[in-house]
Amino acid sequence: MKFSCEKALLQAAISTTSRAVSPKSSIPALEGILLEAEGELRLTGYNLETGIRTTVPADIQEGGTLVLGARLFGEIIRKLPDDLVYFQSDHYMVKIKCGMSEFNILGTDPEEFPELPAVEYQNTFYLPQSDLKAMIGQTLFAVSDNESRPIHTGSLFEVEEQSLTIVSVDGYRLALRQETIDKKEGAPSFSFVVPGAALSEVEKICSDTDEPVSVTQGARHVMFKVADTMLVSRRLEGEFLAYRQAIPRNNTVKVEGDTRALLSSIDRVSLIISDKLKSPLRCTFDDGVLKISTKTAIGDAYDECTIDGDGGGLEIGFNNKYLMDALKAAPADRVRLELTTGVSPCVILPVEGEEHFLYMVLPVRLKAGD
Repeated sequence: MKFSCEKALLQAAISTTSRAVSPKSSIPALEGILLEAEGELRLTGYNLETGIRTTVPADIQEGGTLVLGARLFGEIIRKLPDDLVYFQSDHYMVKIKCGMSEFNILGTDPEEFPELPAVEYQNTFYLPQSDLKAMIGQTLFAVSDNESRPIHTGSLFEVEEQSLTIVSVDGYRLALRQETIDKKEGAPSFSFVVPGAALSEVEKICSDTDEPVSVTQGARHVMFKVADTMLVSRRLEGEFLAYRQAIPRNNTVKVEGDTRALLSSIDRVSLIISDKLKSPLRCTFDDGVLKISTKTAIGDAYDECTIDGDGGGLEIGFNNKYLMDALKAAPADRVRLELTTGVSPCVILPVEGEEHFLYMVLPVRLKAGD
């Protein structure tokens, strides 16, 4: 194998594919990146759950395949001067040269690197990268980390005629985002669940452009194709929460508030809450004002936030982090909070326009002393 490539392009490709490399594996090849020089230079990282493959422009003189340890290879390229990198391998011995720097390191047999799973094209849809990036970022926080319900450690993708809905749920809260899609191929409607860890990588790969990303559902895997990069992940199997039935919509209390103002008030009161000093927020919805207070071993805190509407003095407790996560993710300047009782969920929606997002936060029972 013999090729030359711009350092910056090679570094970016290593950085992308390294995200799918196992830090420690019983198969040593999985701790490396597979390099394939056959007409183009391809780099692949795979941890048996998620695989990332990207293509780099390179001048290839001799083809070949080889596996190089991801950490060392990445560090070498990162610290080389900004110039053309010359790469040459003889069996498993690799020479990397750039400017006056030269490294000779040992590679691994590519035969030991497992093949990426093939994704049979069942259904495909397309949408702008910026939309998918935002949708993942605004729902990923509600993905469960509880392995006892594996299906909820991922997000549900629900595709209908011209829309994509992404839903995450962890037993305490629910996050939902909806956008229109550019086009789709396959069944009229379909759904699948993608692991949260894979979605976190998809979010990093997507950029804030209108360039399309294609999402393909296979029998057991799902593939995201973003420009020259492809990510393949296994799908999660199981029964996802019937979320439509779980969201209460006939709420009797409806108030509106400025998202930033609500966040600031909650943030201030949360200053005396920590991992060691946990305490719920006591929220009282009065006429035109939301009163927020909490009490921990080091003291108490109180704040008020102006709202539109009358909550009738409804008192409800919330986990401060869950409420803040939902408000931080909400892509709107003003939100509507819908409630019914002190023990029923709070639903957060946009005040204006379509309901392209919905967050639901379950309350915390308040004790008399809180």
